[in-house]
Amino acid sequence: MSTPETLVEMFCQAVREHANPSALMYKRGGSYRSISAAEFEELVRRTALGLRTLGIQKGDRVALLSENRPEWAYCDLGILSAGGVNVPLYSTLPPAQIAYCLNDAEVKVILVSNQTHLEKVLAIRDKVPSLKAVVVFDPVAENSGSDDGMWSLSQVLSLGQKVQGSEPDGYQRLVGDIEASDLASIIYTSGTTGVPKGVMLSHRNVVSNVLACAEVLKAGPQDVVLSFLPLSHIFERTADYLMMYQGASIAYAESPDTVPENLLEVRPTIVASVPRLFEKMYGRIQEAIRSSSPLKQRLTRWAIRTGRKHAEYLLKHELPPAGLRLRHHVAERLVFSKLQQKVGGRLRFFISGGAPLDKELAEFFFSVGVLILEGYGLTETSPVIAVNHPGRFKLGTVGPPVPTVEVMIAADGEILTRGPSVMIGYHRMEEETRSVMEGGWFHTGDIGMIDEDGFLRVTDRKKDLIVTASGKNVAPQKIEGLLKTCPYLLNVLAIGDKRPFISALVVPNRDRLIGWARERKLTYASYSELVTCPETNEFLLGEICRMLSDLAPYEQVKRIQVLESDFSIEAGELTPTMKLRRKAIQTKYQSVIDRLYRKEFQPV
Repeated sequence: MSTPETLVEMFCQAVREHANPSALMYKRGGSYRSISAAEFEELVRRTALGLRTLGIQKGDRVALLSENRPEWAYCDLGILSAGGVNVPLYSTLPPAQIAYCLNDAEVKVILVSNQTHLEKVLAIRDKVPSLKAVVVFDPVAENSGSDDGMWSLSQVLSLGQKVQGSEPDGYQRLVGDIEASDLASIIYTSGTTGVPKGVMLSHRNVVSNVLACAEVLKAGPQDVVLSFLPLSHIFERTADYLMMYQGASIAYAESPDTVPENLLEVRPTIVASVPRLFEKMYGRIQEAIRSSSPLKQRLTRWAIRTGRKHAEYLLKHELPPAGLRLRHHVAERLVFSKLQQKVGGRLRFFISGGAPLDKELAEFFFSVGVLILEGYGLTETSPVIAVNHPGRFKLGTVGPPVPTVEVMIAADGEILTRGPSVMIGYHRMEEETRSVMEGGWFHTGDIGMIDEDGFLRVTDRKKDLIVTASGKNVAPQKIEGLLKTCPYLLNVLAIGDKRPFISALVVPNRDRLIGWARERKLTYASYSELVTCPETNEFLLGEICRMLSDLAPYEQVKRIQVLESDFSIEAGELTPTMKLRRKAIQTKYQSVIDRLYRKEFQPV
């Protein structure tokens, strides 16, 4: 294949080269169905020509508000084929934030998936003067497709089909007018603080990143990928482009909540994920071990010890002794194969991104035969800067930089990068763009180092570093990552900036905590009472101290406040990619945090 220069050229080349009969897969009526590469291409053509009929011209902005589904993929490529700019929006956004993004980008048409999202748009439609039409995927109330600007996707596809009949070369003319330097997408970063920034990515930005990743993350028509991270985020979107380009099948999970079930149904070979999935998987494994018979517990723990010893040799690129290889073979047959079946039984590797992956978690899964390849990047870099890959990986790092991407560590430890995948800039934010592009290098805001083998390690967010009252620098994500592997904890926020010691807000695993209370024969009237009782605080703090015992004294958590409810996207405490909004959480719990540092502190 020749080297594509635009996303549309890359798509057209891939569907014709590979002609995958199951290019896209989706679940309906209780089972997965397929869309062939030829059908996929036809849907993209009809969408592009239909959008042109609605008045979309080159450079016009078209928003997508939808969960992952086939329509997202062919509407995305239809927008790009029409010369439009895709403005993807998280399906969890409230109406006010949707209105902000639509107005900032001057969106002309928005495509929404269902009635719920339609209602969000209708609630703010009169506040977005640029918005001329709304297109809905699912059948909703009858719409005429005329005066009110409401259209169904089937109507748009029919319009495109008519144009295709009268102008057989119309699609090719559209595609031929697209250039690598053209703006492809404005992606609004959820951000952990402040106003969302519209990251402007060109066709060249994203295509260069796909091509770079394709050199190290090999896939093909024999691969099946489970897509469940939001396509509105560049991580999953570029990952899907990468797999599409290499001819793999993309299967959409029904929802993030059904991923365990969909893994068994799809039996993927590659999955892109965030660390939260692995933390939950680890917790379920540990719970299953604890609830099994004494004999099975001993067998499983023996197998895990064997797996860890075997992994030590493999990670050093050494051949394990014959006796250990034999024991490992037995462990594989009796224990590991069953764990691997939980992710479908034919997984080649996970790709982890979006947040730091705890090294011990990666080592555990590697020891039981599940390879997690951690990578690193930002929306502003399309996104991949570095990634481990099957032929070259080192657990605890985010891998070597991908081809065409340069990385440099600044004097203060900040990670800087440059290359063709670095964004055009922030939409309507020239000063903010200049501030992160000093000296021709993009300033990531992350702290890290490059080791002697060329692997990048990311230690923390520059702005998230806690500086205690004694001047000690503490990386909160390291503490939080360790504690999230504790089966009794669901979520953790470490705090302590300008304070005398580190404390934490902790969310317990409800089921595990109730099980512990039952074993202790504790009496309580409600879960709220259990969370606030002194015995719970003492027990969880003890578990935390045990988990952090290898850290420096100034990194130890001295006090905790147990919270009844987990942090949520809806409450503004998490970003759509499940990152902690530290400032928002600390503002919400300011009185609780202040109480943690009083001399007469008593947990409540």
